[in-house]
Amino acid sequence: MAEDGKGAERVTFSRGYDVCIMAIDGTWRRDCKLNAISDTDAVLTVEGSIQGLNLKEFFLLLSSTGLAYRRCELVRVNGAEMDIQFLRGKNRKKRGAAGGHDAAA
Repeated sequence: MAEDGKGAERVTFSRGYDVCIMAIDGTWRRDCKLNAISDTDAVLTVEGSIQGLNLKEFFLLLSSTGLAYRRCELVRVNGAEMDIQFLRGKNRKKRGAAGGHDAAA
């Protein structure tokens, strides 16, 4: 971890790890590789087309059993590479409910 507190340290993998992205409602699932990860975000390489997928909000399955996962949103797509941001369910819901408006990030 970064000691200066200015941001999370990113861990980059030389080969990537097999993971999946899955719709919140479970209607689609796509294999991909986890290339880098930090406390707040990750970089993935998608195997196959992402056309037609709703990537506004989805799960990143970190194990083949689906028991370990993180809720995510898409930040950037560059060819086969995607940047995603991990969402915090409780903080996200509280902020929207307490503020009475949606903040666009």
